[in-house]
Amino acid sequence: MTDSRYLKRTILKDEVESRLLGETRTLRIYLPPGYNEILSYPVVYCQDGEEFFNFGRIATHANRLILDEGVEPFIIVGVEVNTKIRTQEYAPFGNRFAAYTACFAEEIIPYVEQKYPIRKDAASRILAGDSLGGSVSLHLALLYPELFNRIISLSGAYYEASQEIIAREKELSHLRVWMTVGLQEDAFESDTGIYNFVELNRQCADLLRERNAEVSYREKDGKHLWGFWQNELPDALMYFLDHA
Repeated sequence: MTDSRYLKRTILKDEVESRLLGETRTLRIYLPPGYNEILSYPVVYCQDGEEFFNFGRIATHANRLILDEGVEPFIIVGVEVNTKIRTQEYAPFGNRFAAYTACFAEEIIPYVEQKYPIRKDAASRILAGDSLGGSVSLHLALLYPELFNRIISLSGAYYEASQEIIAREKELSHLRVWMTVGLQEDAFESDTGIYNFVELNRQCADLLRERNAEVSYREKDGKHLWGFWQNELPDALMYFLDHA
């Protein structure tokens, strides 16, 4: 993917003052080719925003999809995270989870939608995340169904606490979830233990389908690494974004 058209990108850095988190949160904003403030755009919000741009190459993927595949131009917002407290913010048992999810929905979304010409309907907002970023994206959709119903989950960390929350839901027919997991993720060591991510993702997909969510699920050769997820991103984006 060395075509210079793909590498010429407009990426801005914004900062949001969060009262709920008591700190400033950095956002990376990708604006598509031909960006025009009088138009309106769908948006992809990424957890682990720095990694989605640096390791997932999401801006380069976006340029190629828009320029070559006829995908409707879209904006990307990468929400950065301090990796030292990532689990506390992304895991439902974390002590910053409530504040982070509230900040995302009640501070980050209004800030972005006031500054950029983004469509304000749930079908035009896509949440994307890897590992715990995938699971917190799903939790955001459960907590704020009026805001979010499109999820890209790259090897989501659907630990027992997350599955218990999903199991309490009765009806999720409004939800669309694109999921992938690597077959070599069957004994992944995280900061909270060793987990079989393949089995966790199978269980999560079953829970969602039982509640009438639309689930597009795949298992492929791959490890719990960006080398795997980077190659999955184009299909995930095209699943939700209109194209010719």
